[in-house]
Amino acid sequence: MGKSIFIQFLEWHFLKMPQEILEAWRNFLRFNLNYFSLPLLFKTFFSHWRRYRYFYGRGFDFKRYFEVWCFNVISRSLGAIVRSILIVFGLIFEIFIIIAGMVVFLAWLALPVLLIFGFGFGFKIMF
Repeated sequence: MGKSIFIQFLEWHFLKMPQEILEAWRNFLRFNLNYFSLPLLFKTFFSHWRRYRYFYGRGFDFKRYFEVWCFNVISRSLGAIVRSILIVFGLIFEIFIIIAGMVVFLAWLALPVLLIFGFGFGFKIMF
């Protein structure tokens, strides 16, 4: 004999769907990490901006070495600044996804209780 429809509903609502919600939440978090490329941004934090760099060349010319060194420092600094801004935005969106996921998950678990209280409050208003 099969399970009653009420038991099937409880299993679906409190067992199957929370797993699906958690899976979707995990997918959103992973997508955000890949969208902002956060691991890559951390790994290449002090790399040159858009690979713009000069090379020292042959021979020794102090003016040329100083010019190349200044340009490369500015390029690395600009790269670090832009990457840090992108990292901050990525982390802000990650925190937003965490909070939104918690709200959705807890709201899903609270829906049956809210439904019962809603019916009770509706009958209270009617009579």
